[in-house]
Amino acid sequence: MFYYVMQSPIGELLLSSDGEFLRRLSFFPFELPLEGRKEIPLFKQAHQQLEAYFAGELRSFDLPIYLEGSAFQRKVWGELIKIPYGTTISYKQLAERVGDIKAIRAVGKANGQNPLPIIVPCHRVVGSNGNLIGYGGGVEKKLFLLKLENSLLFV
Repeated sequence: MFYYVMQSPIGELLLSSDGEFLRRLSFFPFELPLEGRKEIPLFKQAHQQLEAYFAGELRSFDLPIYLEGSAFQRKVWGELIKIPYGTTISYKQLAERVGDIKAIRAVGKANGQNPLPIIVPCHRVVGSNGNLIGYGGGVEKKLFLLKLENSLLFV
């Protein structure tokens, strides 16, 4: 596994890749691997796209990604990718989209285990009343991303 650290408006981001696919994006604080830091073309591409996103110039990512998880998690993450820039949906709506309205908690858990936040936009899921309801990188990062996208429909 290869690793790359980049600066962003929401702090340092750690990107992980197997050399072919982007596999993880982690928010600071993170454990910095002692080995595997390497410049690979995918990291340059990801860095450029993330910078363009934070500059308000990119609305969707075009990166080779690999989402490792259960079939249910991958289904949830697949639905996250479909949420348009500048739009929010509720956890209930996400559960409906994966085909099980009663799975709101499971959907929330899968959302929270998203290995590629920002790129797979789990920040676009909010509570039914518009509350931000947590985020792996912290609610303040979620709020920043939603403001960046002008998607504070409920908040």
